[in-house]
Amino acid sequence: MPLFLSLLRQIATHPVAWQDSPMGLSFRVLLVAALAVGGVSGRAAEAAHQSKAPARSSWGRIGDGSVEIYTLTNVHGVEARITTYGATLVSLKAPDRAGHFKNIVLGFDTLEPYLGATAYYGATVGRYANRIAKARFTLDGKTYQLAANDGPNSLHGGTRGFDKRIWQAEPLPASEGNGVRLTYVSAAGDEGYPGELTAHAIYRLDDHDNLEIEYGSTTTAPTPVNLANHAYFNLTGDPGVPVLDHVVRINADRFTPVDATLIPTGELRAVAGTPFDFRTAHVVGARIGDPDEQLQRGHGYDHNWVLNKAAAGITLAAVVTDPKSGRSLEVRTTQPGVQFYTGNFMNGKPAAGGGSVFAYRTGLCLETQHFPDSPNQASFPSAILRPGQVYSEKTILAVRVVK
Repeated sequence: MPLFLSLLRQIATHPVAWQDSPMGLSFRVLLVAALAVGGVSGRAAEAAHQSKAPARSSWGRIGDGSVEIYTLTNVHGVEARITTYGATLVSLKAPDRAGHFKNIVLGFDTLEPYLGATAYYGATVGRYANRIAKARFTLDGKTYQLAANDGPNSLHGGTRGFDKRIWQAEPLPASEGNGVRLTYVSAAGDEGYPGELTAHAIYRLDDHDNLEIEYGSTTTAPTPVNLANHAYFNLTGDPGVPVLDHVVRINADRFTPVDATLIPTGELRAVAGTPFDFRTAHVVGARIGDPDEQLQRGHGYDHNWVLNKAAAGITLAAVVTDPKSGRSLEVRTTQPGVQFYTGNFMNGKPAAGGGSVFAYRTGLCLETQHFPDSPNQASFPSAILRPGQVYSEKTILAVRVVK
């Protein structure tokens, strides 16, 4: 290449001398060849960075069931890995401001740790995400009893929710984007819920660095439905570093305060003048230790925010940024609420002993959802799905870099 540029400079300086000389003719041949090679190499480089079809591989077995993992990659090198166990987001690799990629989702390299983990790492939680008071609800005059797996309450679908099931998966057709569709059929009576529910989870990664998570369901009988992704984010890319220096903004004027068992009281309380006001960006750890009753009940932030929604459709829910690396994540959703959880019950103990594996507050969650305990609170947006209706909710995780 230096010789090639040197020849170009000589031609520009002495154009007449080069025009008809034998060396000029040889150079013209060389120039055409070089341009041809450059064009081929350019096309090869371009092809190397194009989105790839989802890659599928075996990830282990649970009894007679086979577990797979899918890898989605876009033109910029952003990569998402999804396993059929729990329709779980295993990893999401994102660049920092220097272009260095790291995984920003807490997860594991193998299947086994997920089997004993109790913290729902990256999983699709359901049939009903979050808590239902006293593990029961009444629907159309009939009371249904659920598994009480969180003190007196039911949490994230019960003892064996959607996060602990093997989903069936298939890559999306190219016409529908770079993604994978996962399906799980929950039998009538599963964990105490009525109706057979067919649930779908679609993960789709585009070339604008957006990971879209779309949930859909149909049912054979009236039932509560609330599906959510329970990813823990750590934008430093180092799972040993606490997230207290992350900066968070939440698009909400109100939140749902909770009682001593973390069930919403029914009030939609204004965030103004409280440590729950994230309408402008705040450092996560700045007010988390304030002498506030709600913070004490949640042992930090573990509450649902009521998103500001002018109309149906996608709304900005939250933005979280790691100032040091420049990694940022915008969360947009069709859901009415978002649960901001700061890993208050993470303890770093082995999963086999009921521990969280990862250390205290080394991850934060932004779980887009219907409000907790909605089946028991008529003033909340309804989470009841009936036969003939289609449950459909979408969340977009937009990977960004702050310079």
